[in-house]
Amino acid sequence: MQMSATEVEKLVSQVLSEMGRQNFKSSTSQSQTKAGFVPNEVFGEGGCEPFDLDYGMMDTNSPELQEPSPFARTNRILKRVHSIPETVSDERALLYTEAHKMYGGTGGSQIIKNAKILAHILKNVTINIYPDELIVGEMGCPARYAPIFPEFSYDWIEDELKNSPWENRKQDRFECSAQTKENLLGIADYWNGKNLKDQLLGVLTEEEIKGSSAGGRPVFFPNLYMYGGVGHTTADYETLLKLGYGGIKKSIVEHLSKIEDCTTKEGIEKREFYTAALISLEGATCLFKRYASLAAEMAENEINSEEKEILKTIASNCEWVSENPPRTFWEAMQLYHLATNIILIESNGHSISYGRFDQLLYPFYKKDMLENRITKSRVAEIIESFYIKIFELRKLRDEGTAVLNSEVGMGGTTLLVGGVDKDGKDATNDLTYLGIEAHAHTRLTDPWFASRWFAEAPWEFKVKLVNVIKIGTGQPKLFNDAAIIPASLAAGRSLEDARDYTMVGCVEIDSGGGKEYGAHDAAYFSLCKVLELAINNGRCIDCGSQCINWSKCGAVGLQLGPKTGSLDTFKSIEEVKESYEIQMSYWVDRMATFINATEIMHARTKPLPYLSTIKRGCIDNGLDCTAGGAIYNFAGPQGVGPGAVADAMCAIKQLIFDEKKVTGTEMLDALRKDWVGYEGLYNLINSDRVMHYGNDDDNADQYAVWGSKVYFDEVMKHQNTRNGKFLPGLYCVSANVGIGLCQGASPDGRRAYEAVSNSLAPVHTMVGTHDVKGPTAMANSAAKIDHLIAGNGTLLNVRFSPNCVAGDNGRNNFVSYIDAYFDKKAQHVQFNIVNTETLKAAQKNPEQYKGLLVRVAGYSAYFVKLSKELQDDLIGRKAYDSFD
Repeated sequence: MQMSATEVEKLVSQVLSEMGRQNFKSSTSQSQTKAGFVPNEVFGEGGCEPFDLDYGMMDTNSPELQEPSPFARTNRILKRVHSIPETVSDERALLYTEAHKMYGGTGGSQIIKNAKILAHILKNVTINIYPDELIVGEMGCPARYAPIFPEFSYDWIEDELKNSPWENRKQDRFECSAQTKENLLGIADYWNGKNLKDQLLGVLTEEEIKGSSAGGRPVFFPNLYMYGGVGHTTADYETLLKLGYGGIKKSIVEHLSKIEDCTTKEGIEKREFYTAALISLEGATCLFKRYASLAAEMAENEINSEEKEILKTIASNCEWVSENPPRTFWEAMQLYHLATNIILIESNGHSISYGRFDQLLYPFYKKDMLENRITKSRVAEIIESFYIKIFELRKLRDEGTAVLNSEVGMGGTTLLVGGVDKDGKDATNDLTYLGIEAHAHTRLTDPWFASRWFAEAPWEFKVKLVNVIKIGTGQPKLFNDAAIIPASLAAGRSLEDARDYTMVGCVEIDSGGGKEYGAHDAAYFSLCKVLELAINNGRCIDCGSQCINWSKCGAVGLQLGPKTGSLDTFKSIEEVKESYEIQMSYWVDRMATFINATEIMHARTKPLPYLSTIKRGCIDNGLDCTAGGAIYNFAGPQGVGPGAVADAMCAIKQLIFDEKKVTGTEMLDALRKDWVGYEGLYNLINSDRVMHYGNDDDNADQYAVWGSKVYFDEVMKHQNTRNGKFLPGLYCVSANVGIGLCQGASPDGRRAYEAVSNSLAPVHTMVGTHDVKGPTAMANSAAKIDHLIAGNGTLLNVRFSPNCVAGDNGRNNFVSYIDAYFDKKAQHVQFNIVNTETLKAAQKNPEQYKGLLVRVAGYSAYFVKLSKELQDDLIGRKAYDSFD
């Protein structure tokens, strides 16, 4: 019998309350300077450093001038990698095109063709091993190079090669040689009409396209899976590390031999799937063996004895795990890394995440440590080398995306530590602490470092996390077991899988063990745009030639949404709500159609045989993950702007219907004129004389709760093409900036084309922020939204000044603040630790702040490399000077 949400929550609370604490030694007078660094090598005593070590604030100088690690090897690698310019590689695109011409027109199923194409790339792509590395492997191009994936979309590549060279960009600038440009332009004609995006838009109607970003005046943005692979998933690392490629191949052969009837459609399709899976794994094995051969060759020529032995070990590691399950921690880390890179080579998926790092690798660490095969400091070096390899990964995005999502890097490389285990017990171990320390020692934007949190987690663990957050990199982001486990259960996962949850991308909840193909981040959906259409009879407020999107809008001068009335005719706030609900139903339906059409096209043109071999359920079901082979199959679009909807509704209710200070007609006129001539009204709405979300005021917060719930309810009515459910989320990464650019002035006090509110945060406009009661009141407002049914995740950004979190008192208050917010069953929180004055100075003098890292949204980035639009949005977010 299925448990109710209340019963689930009680069960989780009971489990969490039964957890014990671990105790680790506190730092005393031990010096932690590099010159005197003495690592703690004792098994079972946490990381290499004291749990309460205060790392101080990060250096804002150029990253290549910094030495954040106590390990010289790490610092040498960091300097080398930071000095490499980001560059475009054409090799994967050329190899893919070559193989597509060989196999694309031949007989056989699409999945077998895709497997042969992948194997062709893995057997022929150039590979490299760099100085000082302990972990090797790339994604089909050199370090810090971005490969091209022509099979997904190509029109923007051709256009930018001709008209907007990547080396001339202001954001996400990439070098591109003349030969590379010539090669990429040379395959443009071949791919036009053959790529996934072109085929997708060819099957959708004008009505279905008009409200999407492809239509020019979007209510929803499904770009991610229209331009690239689905991603937002994690592999079944547990099985991979247990069986190795050889064991997985054996399982596939056994399943292949058990197909009873190859005359049926099901039997034929299973045979094709298993055949493709074996071909892709042969390609993977070949790539590992190629790295083994290269390392052995380099070892022969290496003069330095220590590096010679390391290269020999790398060669041995790669050779062994090319077929066999790993025996040691180092072997396991090598398989973990390169197997993930092959997913990236196959699919171009954004947010291929690494799962629960400390749980997956701990058995190998424990065995090696107890057998004295490895030291804790060597483990730390391997982890740091691994982190840098993730940072080397780059992804080329179109220019528009680069402006609005600057410096995402590869994107979504979330690596998770902490939390409870499958039995609900505290899972903190040495690797948890070593993983946290590795971020402190590398201070990179990737991996997207994350940690689970629960009330009874060890105090030492919480202190360690907070001290690393205080560095100011914006990492790690924190996830609440007490909220996410119940949300996972409510979505339909088992209790064991809910406890073993991992995070993918920014804040998306995913089943542990690679059991899920979630299509998280399927689209950004503008709650604010829906409200705009609801108060203006289904038309844009600023519809006309003055609109910055006029020339590319698919609904130029036409009706965009259904006719549901407008502010100049509504008689009550209830009529506004009814109009919003009708518009919401219409637009969520349009979005679901677009998402499902996209899923069909991915399954039809880009099945993923390699990923499916390490995706739980696919081999047992004989079905590719794009076709529903995984155990769990969700689709997760996220709503953007609940704070903006709340403040707009507050202004409408208070000023039009309650106090009657303005008529609906006057409000619409003010919006159409972008507040010109209505400056008094504009200033009033942006003052504390009008109620606002974010101040722990139920009268205001109710509209954020209501506006979100309307979205949640509509999304959850839909199913995807893989027999799975749609799960709603509330977050926006930095899409609030792009969504604002597609929207005129709004009743929450925005000017036309200004960013809308960020995720769960309150509104901030050019005048200032709408929250005036402090961070606790703001967090209380955010926690009122129902996080239990936000099955695709929620996101809250908070910014504190460095002085606020300084010293033991600031640190302890910081821990208490997180505990208090999470006690209200909120899912997530992440922090910037930086003053507004510092951000403004960096914007004015970027050369002096090249190393300044900030948390943008789901990711961190170097502030001076962000677009001005994103910089302004970050500066506009409130910086709190106290926890009150």
